[in-house]
Amino acid sequence: MAEKILIVEDDAAILKVIQRGLENEGYEVITAQDGHEGLDKIQRQSPDLIILDWMLPGIDGLEICYRIRPLNKTPILMLTARDTVDDRVQGLDAGADDYLVKPFVLDELLARVRALLRRTESTRAPEVLQFADLALDTGTRRARRGDRIIELTAKEYDLLEWFMRHPRQVMTREVLFDRIWGYDFQGLSNVLEVYIRYLRQKLEANGEPRLIHTVRGVGYVLREDD
Repeated sequence: MAEKILIVEDDAAILKVIQRGLENEGYEVITAQDGHEGLDKIQRQSPDLIILDWMLPGIDGLEICYRIRPLNKTPILMLTARDTVDDRVQGLDAGADDYLVKPFVLDELLARVRALLRRTESTRAPEVLQFADLALDTGTRRARRGDRIIELTAKEYDLLEWFMRHPRQVMTREVLFDRIWGYDFQGLSNVLEVYIRYLRQKLEANGEPRLIHTVRGVGYVLREDD
């Protein structure tokens, strides 16, 4: 299941750019354009991460941080045009986990989002992800196809976990490279294809139906056969 990100931003143009960038990375995005709406969606939608503008109509971002922090540990990335040291300290002290000054480059925002989500994942309780007859135990880092246990290397596990958390979503090669290997897509590299082949060999070793499918010219998707 895709991570859910709430953007609370009153500038429609900035909001659209961030929303499009996050959706292209495979995230589920919800939005709010003032502080009251943002606070309501934090409480009702339970996002995995909040991108929060400091200067908002109604209730500003700083006040939202103060209100939710005592009981809510959702990571917060604060956006603001205020760039003095005192401003940064004030934002972090209010409960923001990171701070990005406007104007910003979208790639940097996406990198900070990934870092905050990784930090959250590192403290996440072990769980068993399930798709069709495939199960992935995040505690033991083992997969199971029916009754058959599948041992995975570190990168095979990372790749399969990403697919299991985003079932039926077509993932581009660029997104997979960025999220699993942490560097920009290299057009001549076939490392992704190699790992997809390794995973397929392990998942289909007993003749089981294919689950990781190629979307020609785009990337890959975890889905059952049509």
